[in-house]
Amino acid sequence: MKKIILIGLIGLVGVVGLAGCQQRPADAVLLEEQPAIFPDYNGVTVPAGIAPLNFNVVDEDVDLVDVTVAGSKGGEVHAQGDYADFSEDDWHTLTEQNRGGELTVTVCGRKDGKWIQYKDFKIYVSPYALEEWGVTYRRIAPGYEVYSHMGIYQRDLSNFDETPILDNRQAAAQCMNCHMSNRTDPSSFVFHVRGSHGATMIQRDGKREWLKAKNDMLGGSMVYPYWHPSGKYCAFSTNQTRQSFHAADQNRIEVYDLSSDIFVYNPETHEILGDSLIQTKDWSENSPVFSPDGKTLYFLTCKQQEYPMHYKDEKYNLCKIAFHPETGTYGDHVDTLFNAVAMGKSLTWPRPSYDGKYLLFTLSDYGYFSIWHQESEQWLLDLQTGEARPLDEINSPRADSYHNWNVNSHWIVFTSRRVDGLYSHLYFASVDEQGRFTKPFMLPQKNPKEYYERSFYSFNTPDFTKSKVSFDTRKAVSEVMSDQRIETRVR
Repeated sequence: MKKIILIGLIGLVGVVGLAGCQQRPADAVLLEEQPAIFPDYNGVTVPAGIAPLNFNVVDEDVDLVDVTVAGSKGGEVHAQGDYADFSEDDWHTLTEQNRGGELTVTVCGRKDGKWIQYKDFKIYVSPYALEEWGVTYRRIAPGYEVYSHMGIYQRDLSNFDETPILDNRQAAAQCMNCHMSNRTDPSSFVFHVRGSHGATMIQRDGKREWLKAKNDMLGGSMVYPYWHPSGKYCAFSTNQTRQSFHAADQNRIEVYDLSSDIFVYNPETHEILGDSLIQTKDWSENSPVFSPDGKTLYFLTCKQQEYPMHYKDEKYNLCKIAFHPETGTYGDHVDTLFNAVAMGKSLTWPRPSYDGKYLLFTLSDYGYFSIWHQESEQWLLDLQTGEARPLDEINSPRADSYHNWNVNSHWIVFTSRRVDGLYSHLYFASVDEQGRFTKPFMLPQKNPKEYYERSFYSFNTPDFTKSKVSFDTRKAVSEVMSDQRIETRVR
């Protein structure tokens, strides 16, 4: 990109300082502070090919911004307007060219008719590819007693295109949640529908089955799914969930289970594979997930309490049991993998990395619905050494919760309420070979400030997807409303 040559009697320092700012007076003032921007992209690490990191300058007196982004390995992009709005094609070219390098961002602003130039900041381009088409998530207003409009959506991470997979305005205002692909492959896809037309939907290779929402032998619905890597099985919880509300507390709502168990489901035979070791009377088992080799089932367990009186005593540990995929049977004992109760804490949302090295989880003071707990934070368990640590490099003072890995185990997506404590947004971070995470960045939007100020929705239960989810919404809505359901049976 050609630079405007500044003509006049100005010093060499002035020329260097203004090299990134085009078409403005030579007397622009160079400031020592970096710009306050939204989202905070200062020092973040991004994958090559991500959607442009457009941002707004957080200063109402600035009526025009000019931004130049230059790559350490070459290339440059420029934007001028109400906010930093970069060309998608130019941004993709720049990030690909600078994979493993850094981008220097020069921001200038016009205030009261005069130009100022802020101190530059850096954005780093990871050497690790994302290897995903996009993300899926549930978008829902952060209400308590009613859920109103909500849906499961998917977003292309290379641009700003968002499309609904299934929206409850299309399906008689049903509640939709708990969706999951198999290792980010949406050819195996599952989600749960609550309400008068409740069901658990399992789609494999384009064929959908709607399972009866509740099995009387289990006593609850099939929720919190997680696929076996072979695609032959899917693990679920069955929960008797209740909620209560605080009159005055930083955590507005409590969600707890009167009871819960876990099991593995075989879609071919419609059989529920249970075991007395993971379906106990006095303990609540929850949130099962398979190890990457499919030979271990991780899950949460908590001593049953008297609810709602002793809700703060609901604390979960992380356990594991062997699973034999050849026969669909379990091992003969349960081991505790991480004792959060001994720390006076509760563990939730275990998610092993697909390379088998780590297990990411959320730690909070009590319970398992950590998305409502402001003290919730992310932890990482090294599955080789057994050591665990809080992820200080990505945690915030507000709720950091639900998360998933990308297929090559070098990226995570998670939810955080760090912006205002009310709405949960999506953030991404990279992890290197030593288990060190980079500063997270918020899901890019075309005009971030306008988008998030106008949005009344929280993002939750995010997952990566390696391709766009192929889902016939029109037929699916008809199937939901038909109430034709497949019965499951306990083996």
